[in-house]
Amino acid sequence: MEASLKFHSLVCFTLILAFSILCESASHDGFTVELVHRDSPRSPYYDPADTPYHRITNAIRRSISRVNRLNPNSVANPNTPSGVINSNRGEYLMNITLGTPPVNIVGIADTGSDLIWTQCKPCTDCFEQASPLFDPRKSSTYKDVSCRASLCEVLGQTACGGRGLCEYYYSYGDSSYTNGNVATETFALGSTTGRPVSIPRVLFGCGHDNGGTWDDQTDGIIGLGGGAASLITQMGRSTGGKFSYCLVPYFSDRGSSSKLNFGANAVVAGRGTISTPLVQKEPKTFYYLTLEAVSVGKTRVEFLSAGPSLSEEEGNIIIDSGTTLTLLPQEFYSKIEAAMVKYMKLPRVSDPSQFLSLCYKAVSDTSRLGIPPVTFHFKGADVVLRPTNSFVRVADDIICFALNPGAMSIYGNLVQMDFLVGYDIQNMKLSFKPVDCTLH
Repeated sequence: MEASLKFHSLVCFTLILAFSILCESASHDGFTVELVHRDSPRSPYYDPADTPYHRITNAIRRSISRVNRLNPNSVANPNTPSGVINSNRGEYLMNITLGTPPVNIVGIADTGSDLIWTQCKPCTDCFEQASPLFDPRKSSTYKDVSCRASLCEVLGQTACGGRGLCEYYYSYGDSSYTNGNVATETFALGSTTGRPVSIPRVLFGCGHDNGGTWDDQTDGIIGLGGGAASLITQMGRSTGGKFSYCLVPYFSDRGSSSKLNFGANAVVAGRGTISTPLVQKEPKTFYYLTLEAVSVGKTRVEFLSAGPSLSEEEGNIIIDSGTTLTLLPQEFYSKIEAAMVKYMKLPRVSDPSQFLSLCYKAVSDTSRLGIPPVTFHFKGADVVLRPTNSFVRVADDIICFALNPGAMSIYGNLVQMDFLVGYDIQNMKLSFKPVDCTLH
């Protein structure tokens, strides 16, 4: 992995431009919305025929596919006329409404991308969608953006279309794409208090030509990345640039949903809270942290083993709620795996899905298997994982290490479960607090 990652990314204007389209009526006291994992019974993607182990295997498969989209070296067609952005599938869903009168939309919440978009009428060429398409002509708050307006440049990869309107053209690493009009519209998030939080004049993509590997339950993407066009940035003034989430473990009580918090509700503090700097670098979409080492029990493996060009660089790993596994450079991972092998006394077996590198035969509960603590030593913050974070059950009698070698360094969602993870964009820090997410 090179010292400086080079990505095709959104062209970001200053935050002042993004703040000009902020939410004026969102609660200054903060609010919380539900975040539903795509494999939950409450998700439109849920297949009751799948076993829990099929679901985790599918999540791992999507995780690997997602990394191929995030990785700049995995771009499907470098000569495509569309701009290549960073991902197309998050793992969690948000219920939102769009327009006046409001239309319900199930959006994929994605911390690895910025663009907010949905399919719109009239559709020149769209993928099949189970719910009705959004019709901007029926909304009194919809407004197209002129190609002469400064807002047209916030999204990047735009051009002047018919009638002088701003049009966007985006493609993803797997050849999926969305093209349409740049517009502003009123969004509303369904707060857990039961009172929707209205956000006027949100800049988004109204897609009239969309295709690729989308599922028919997909209405669009809600970009939660760090770029100027993301929902997080556009809400910055009213939320203080703060959001947090608490991810419920995959196999916990399915009646519990994860939570996504904004503003005052997103502050992570109190006993057990640790913080590490957020590092801003290109592309601004990603949330970068600085990883110094990983410990298995008392064995500490320095990130220097990944190569000086990586370990000495600030912001050498991305934190992403949409990637299942935690991925590390091969040489660094190999030393961590070797340390884990020395501690483990269980019979070693192969992963049935052939995705994961280190697996063991284990019938007992993970917490009773003598798994050593795994600690991620971020700059200023040591995050100690539980056994349920560091190993995942992929079959009735098989557990596998939730870390794996990869082309990019990504801190995935398995190791984030049962942690309150708080992003403070204004003060550029990220906080962790171990909790029971079914209670938060």
